[in-house]
Amino acid sequence: MDYVELTNQIKAWAAGLGFQQAGIADIDLARAEIRLLEWLARGFHGEMGYMERHGPKRSRPAELVPETVRVINLRMDYLPPDDDPFEVLNNPSQAYVSRYALGRDYHKLMRKRLRALARRIEERVGAFDYRVFVDSAPVLEKPLAEKAGLGWQGKHTNLIHHEDGGWFFLGEIYVDLPLPVDGPAQNHCGSCTACIEICPTRAIIAPYQLDARRCISYLTIEHHGPIPLELRPLMGNRIYGCDDCLLACPWNRFARTTAEADFLPRQGLEGAELIELLKWDEETFLRCTEGSAIRRIGYPRWQRNIAVALGNGSASDYAVNALREVEAGACELVREHVAWALERLTGINGQD
Repeated sequence: MDYVELTNQIKAWAAGLGFQQAGIADIDLARAEIRLLEWLARGFHGEMGYMERHGPKRSRPAELVPETVRVINLRMDYLPPDDDPFEVLNNPSQAYVSRYALGRDYHKLMRKRLRALARRIEERVGAFDYRVFVDSAPVLEKPLAEKAGLGWQGKHTNLIHHEDGGWFFLGEIYVDLPLPVDGPAQNHCGSCTACIEICPTRAIIAPYQLDARRCISYLTIEHHGPIPLELRPLMGNRIYGCDDCLLACPWNRFARTTAEADFLPRQGLEGAELIELLKWDEETFLRCTEGSAIRRIGYPRWQRNIAVALGNGSASDYAVNALREVEAGACELVREHVAWALERLTGINGQD
């Protein structure tokens, strides 16, 4: 088998399937494992218990999928065209949703394309052992992608490509084929600290160190309980995720917009009014988030996040009345955040 030629074919097939880049990495993640264990030991993962489950399998691919010797890493752009995130962030009456979640859930599309690529390889080489991943198992996707040349982990810990910025999804195929590996990406952050300086909650506590417990993406998506009081005023109108560190990164001036129709905004979420979203009942929430990554947080956390955003906005009878209408039939988690928002807007405890 000419593995050099096969690798060239894999990259060509990947481009034909809509991936912007493919790269091959070996499975030595010893340095990344040390960093992961230090991060976990400091408790920076918060409630994300899945980060420490499965023992060393996350940093040792061959223990997760026996016989694995290489990882095919792929990236796909998702930035919507004609989008002005700052216009939404600067309008406290609107809801900011992380750009990756505006369209359909990327997991299904990416997984389908990864499997299609694996089948192409199988047609070429015959049966081989492989497994595809898109945030679906204990995989250190960013260190693997960095080794494969897809970008470097910036000071915000996200991946950055020197020509295409950082608005992209990652996927992996673990294989038992001894493909030639690509060289790792070089770090080009230099002395820039734009991502650290812009973070609303100071979650990037030092270059390349993220305390997820302070991150708005974690607070609005992964965190199940009450949002810490001291962090609520810092969240602004961000109701699902946060893109500030990406928006600040100068390398994103090179970012390309997506060509995937599934990643284009749906349900008007790229600039929806907070009060209109608060009025959604659970049935409407489920209908409007069908096929979306947003559905995973569930209706109570959706209402919780919107209540905080409204509490950070301008006081108006419209906002106050909307919050009071929701408060009456809400669960305890939502009621607490609605009461906080009402107190912020009126100076009166919302439960009085």
